[in-house]
Amino acid sequence: MKQILYLVRHAEPNYDNHDDINRELTPKGLQDCQRLIDYFRTISIDQIYSSPYKRALQTIQPLATARQLPINTRENLRERKVDSIWIDDFEAFLVNQWQDFTFKLSDGESLQEVQKRQLEEVKTILEDNKQHTIISSHGTAIATILAAFDKQFGLDDFQRIKTLFPFVAVLQFDHRQIQSIHIDNIFTGECHARYLI
Repeated sequence: MKQILYLVRHAEPNYDNHDDINRELTPKGLQDCQRLIDYFRTISIDQIYSSPYKRALQTIQPLATARQLPINTRENLRERKVDSIWIDDFEAFLVNQWQDFTFKLSDGESLQEVQKRQLEEVKTILEDNKQHTIISSHGTAIATILAAFDKQFGLDDFQRIKTLFPFVAVLQFDHRQIQSIHIDNIFTGECHARYLI
């Protein structure tokens, strides 16, 4: 059975709000959510899953409303926990995490831990046997999924997408085996594709 997962990274968040769970979208972010309706206009969607974090839910809500589909929230789709406090040198932290998937701060998660729970959720979603599924999530969370299926995906790839709010990563499966990955920039129409079969 052929299946497609559309991993949607949330739109632009308000970084002035340091509450990771309740961080909302900026006015621009709210406006950019409409681009997802255009992107998916000709694509059939069977189900929608989302991180429970506010910015992910806000991003996918307009599309869910337009398609009259419920949003199924899953805790495992949440973003990586960096630490219990806000860190100022995020770039250095980012490099450390991508160089060592087990690296984490005292009250945070490693990329390895994030990847494990993301993949558990992806496996469960694929077992739904739906052909077209949207997952609204977060940049790092999505990147760990991409890195699991594409062993060449690393820090440089993440750096190219980390400022895109939102983007869509399209994963095509056949009998639950990954066939291809492409990342769509919904602002420019640019597509980065990797065929893995």
